[in-house]
Amino acid sequence: MAGPTDPHGRRPVVVVDDLHVEYRVLTTGKRAGARDVRGGLLHRGRTTRTVHALRGISFTAYEGDSVGVIGANGSGKSTLMRAIVGLTPATRGSVQAAGRPSLLGVGAALVKELSGSRNIVLGGLALGFSREEIEARHDDIVAFAGLEEFIDLPMRTYSSGMTARLKFAIATARDHDILIVDEALAVGDKGFRAKSEGRIREIRDDAGTVFLVSHSMKSIRDTCSRTIWIERGSLVMDGPTDEVVTAYEAR
Repeated sequence: MAGPTDPHGRRPVVVVDDLHVEYRVLTTGKRAGARDVRGGLLHRGRTTRTVHALRGISFTAYEGDSVGVIGANGSGKSTLMRAIVGLTPATRGSVQAAGRPSLLGVGAALVKELSGSRNIVLGGLALGFSREEIEARHDDIVAFAGLEEFIDLPMRTYSSGMTARLKFAIATARDHDILIVDEALAVGDKGFRAKSEGRIREIRDDAGTVFLVSHSMKSIRDTCSRTIWIERGSLVMDGPTDEVVTAYEAR
């Protein structure tokens, strides 16, 4: 894949080059129309507006990188992650990845009518595990999520935090070349957040590349060696986490 090695000789894993993402949204508003015989009604009309979600983003991530992604709501963080995964097409520019990126988000769908245990099987199959491999990992996944007492209950009885913990435990039961974690650490108690951060560091230390999108500057500081700051679709700063987070908090 194109892209230079870094000073430590690590190979590039994700190369984002002058990435622009634009999309058109339909807006429904009022516009003035000619008077009719019933007198002066305003006619509703529909127009489209172009949203420039990403504006020329460029950076290279290397094997073993743990990259924090920060910015205000609506800044383009999730759009950037979806573009890296391939779910959002580039309008201009390009994204190249050396492996298949995996997106882990708290909103990822699980089958609520099935038990947590059955969802572990389905999630494991979706990740490419065999039935035997899923069975071998089942108890570890349940223990990581802290759901031993609830794993045989339908997931519709789970709280949002329980659901998110199980999703995280399933998705990180295998190593990933490129893992994108979108706000998954914002759920759960302090103990679970610590376990989650530790698991991300394990993936990174196994030469995986991790992107963490979070509004928690503590999670970013504890987990990421490098951070990218995005505002209004533009890259504001890219560098060592402490420097970027300090500048972000002082804005």
